[in-house]
Amino acid sequence: MALIRRDLFSGTTDLVDQAIERLKFYEGLALQMHPDGFYVADSGGKDSSVIVDLAKRAGVKHTCHFHPTTVDPPELLRFLRKHHPDTIWDKPKTTMWKLIEKKMMPPTGLIRYCCGYLKEGGGRGRFVVLGVRWEESSRRSARRMVESCFEREKHRRLINPIIDWTGKDVWAYHAKYNLPYCELYDQCFTRIGCIGCPCAGPKGMAKDFERWPRYKERYIKAFQRAVERRRDEGKHSGPMTMWTDGQAMFDWWMRQTPKDGDGPLFG
Repeated sequence: MALIRRDLFSGTTDLVDQAIERLKFYEGLALQMHPDGFYVADSGGKDSSVIVDLAKRAGVKHTCHFHPTTVDPPELLRFLRKHHPDTIWDKPKTTMWKLIEKKMMPPTGLIRYCCGYLKEGGGRGRFVVLGVRWEESSRRSARRMVESCFEREKHRRLINPIIDWTGKDVWAYHAKYNLPYCELYDQCFTRIGCIGCPCAGPKGMAKDFERWPRYKERYIKAFQRAVERRRDEGKHSGPMTMWTDGQAMFDWWMRQTPKDGDGPLFG
C-alpha cells in the first residue's frame, strides 16, 4: 500500500521519505540539545507506533519514552511491554487519584490538569518527537511541524514529522510495514488514551467505564476524598454544592463535554 500524495503545486510526495528526511535534517540540533538525540514520545497508540518506527528507519539517534498515567488501559500496557520493549517507562511522581484529591475537582475538557502532571512533562531540554497530526482536531490544525516549548521552564523543541498525514496514511503505514498495534483498535476504539478521559465526551467516557468498571469505582472513591477535602477546607459552597459526595461529583463529571474536541495528546 503506497503512501504517495499527489499535489497540484508540489507534485508527487512520498510521505515516508519526507518524514524520514525531516528527522534526519534536525538530528544535529537534537544531538546539540542532548547526547541521546531525539526524545520520542511513545504512547503506544497507532500514531506513536509510526513515529517510533520512523525514527528507527531514519537511523537517527533517539530514545523512546512512555509516561504511564495510572489510568492507562491494561491492554495498552501489555502491548507496549510486548512490542515496544526498548521504550523507557518514565513513571509519574503522583497518580490520577491523588491529583483529584489535591485539585478537589475532576479533570474536564477545559481544565485538563492531569495531562500536565502525568503525560506531558517529559523531554526537558530535549528535541521531542510527537505523533501530532493536523487532521485530528481544530486545535491541532494550528500546530507546526517544528515548535519551541518554554512553558514551566521545560525548554523543549518539538517535531511532528507526520503532522500532514491523514488517519488513512497512518493505517497504510501499519499495513505496508506490518506494524503491530494495540488490540483495542479492533474493538471499536478509534483513539486510545486514559480511561475516563473527559476529552472523549460523555459517550466515550461511558464506553470506557463499561469496559473497565473497576476504574469507575476508583474515580468515585477519589471524588469522595475530593469532596471531603473541600468540606475540610471550607470550599463546599457556591455553585459546587451539588457535589454532595463522590457519586454526585461523578454524575456531574459524566455530563460535561470537551470544549474544542481535541482529544488525547497521542493517538
